[in-house]
Amino acid sequence: VLHDLSFGLRAGEVLGLLGHTGSGKTTIARLLCRLYDITEGAIRLGGLPIADVPLDDLRRRVGVVTQDVQLFHATVRENLTFFDATISDDQIHAAIAVMGLEAWLARLPQGLDTELAAGGSGLSAGESQLLAFIRVMLRDPGLVILDEPTSRLDPATEALLARGMDRLLAGRTAIIIAHRLATVERADRILMLERGRMIETGTRAVLAVDADSRFHALLRRGLEEVLA
Repeated sequence: VLHDLSFGLRAGEVLGLLGHTGSGKTTIARLLCRLYDITEGAIRLGGLPIADVPLDDLRRRVGVVTQDVQLFHATVRENLTFFDATISDDQIHAAIAVMGLEAWLARLPQGLDTELAAGGSGLSAGESQLLAFIRVMLRDPGLVILDEPTSRLDPATEALLARGMDRLLAGRTAIIIAHRLATVERADRILMLERGRMIETGTRAVLAVDADSRFHALLRRGLEEVLA
C-alpha cells in the first residue's frame, strides 16, 4: 500500500526507485500498467488520467522489462514482435544491431525464423534480457519501466547488459526499479521508498553528498546489494 506519494516525470527523465522488498517499488510499476487501479488520488500519463487511457493504447505507450523474461515456443521474429506483423525485418535487424546481438543472430541456423524453446531454454540469461530490451525498443513506448534483474551474472554479461540498458533508455522517459546502487548512476533523479512512503527524493549528485541523506549513508557503507 502506498501512502502520501506524489512525484512527476519530465519527458526524457530517468527515475531510479530504491527501497527494500515490500517498500512499494513494484506496486508503482503495476499501477502505471493498470494491473492495479488506485483507490485514491490520481495518476496522469501525458496529462490524461490513466483510467481514461484505453488499455490497448496504454500497452503501446508503456513498455515493461521484467526480471523474468517470458519467451514463447515461436520464432525469434515472433518473440521479438509479439506476433505484430507490422514490424518489419529491417526494424528488427536495426534493434538487434543496437543491442550488439548481430553475431548471436548470425549463429542461428534460420536467422529470425529460428524457433526458440518455451522459456528461452538454450539462451543465456544475458541473451534473454537483451531480447527483452529489443522487444521494448521495437514498440518505442513513451515510458519504459525496467525492473533490474537481481541475479548476479558474470562480469562480461553484466557489462553487456549495462550497455544494452543505456541504449534502451537513451532519450526515453523511464523508471528503473533498482536493486543495485550502481544502477541508479544512470538515473537523473532518485526516489527512495520505505513501507509505501517516499522517504527521500532528489538528484543522485545532490543526495550523494548530503550527509543527512539515506542514499549518502548507503554509499558510505558500501552496501551494494541492500536493495533486493
